[in-house]
Amino acid sequence: MNVQVDMLDRWLAKHDGVITRAQAESCGISGDAVDRLVRAGTWMAIHRGVFFVADRPFTSDARIRCAVWGAGTEAALSGEAAAYWHRIVSEVPSIIEVTVPRKGRSRAEGCRLRRRDIHSKDIVVRRELRVTSLDLTVLEASIGKTHIMDRALQRHTSLELLRRAHARNPGRTGAPKAERLLKAAAGGARSEGERLLLREFEVRKISGWVVNYRWGGYELDIAFLVEMVAIEIDGWAFHSDQEAFQRDRTRQNSIAQSWTILRYTWTDLTEHMDRVIAEIVATIDGIGCRQPR
Repeated sequence: MNVQVDMLDRWLAKHDGVITRAQAESCGISGDAVDRLVRAGTWMAIHRGVFFVADRPFTSDARIRCAVWGAGTEAALSGEAAAYWHRIVSEVPSIIEVTVPRKGRSRAEGCRLRRRDIHSKDIVVRRELRVTSLDLTVLEASIGKTHIMDRALQRHTSLELLRRAHARNPGRTGAPKAERLLKAAAGGARSEGERLLLREFEVRKISGWVVNYRWGGYELDIAFLVEMVAIEIDGWAFHSDQEAFQRDRTRQNSIAQSWTILRYTWTDLTEHMDRVIAEIVATIDGIGCRQPR
């Protein structure tokens, strides 16, 4: 009995206090014993066949394990929750996304269930949980949150690996957006970001700007000449090195002696455009009010 208890304690410590009925049996705990533990309140039934030990906090990791194991043995964690599991991001999403094969019977308990077939290379086991590969996870979690891809490219992966995962899993939800993100990350973020911003200016009838304005040996991305407001569009951070960073700061310091500079990233322009426009308009209006008539 002590051997079974030791085995069970080690399992629970390693798996955030979560265990399935089948896993309990592998630790020598019979189905009847599991039912007795639940009736006694020692274990809590979170989903059908998935249990949590009541003597510890129910953490985010425990919630994720319960959702994935509750969806069946072929289920895999995906989306933003997978990004959290891979430690690409530190925030736990409010909705846990779990992917299961198109064919087969799966349950959706405590999660958002997606039915699709994932390439075998893009299902991995991390901390003894099935999860989409890091590269597929980055592609999918970055839809609507482009900073995730930028952060991952700085620390965890490469464009080539992302492209391969993208090619292995065609036709998935969000694939066209991922394609555009990959192109932007390859070096086109500044030009594409500029196009997005100028399109917004036209829609909102904001005038008085010119593009690629030459001043003092530098080229300003977008310039409001009367107010002397320069708008600079940044590329993706993973492209930058120390030399480029220093060169960029020297350039900015020189321009800032005469211009008000507003800088925006790809994430700003794709996720927070209303805030960007509000800041630009407020800056231009504020300078206009101070200028002599």
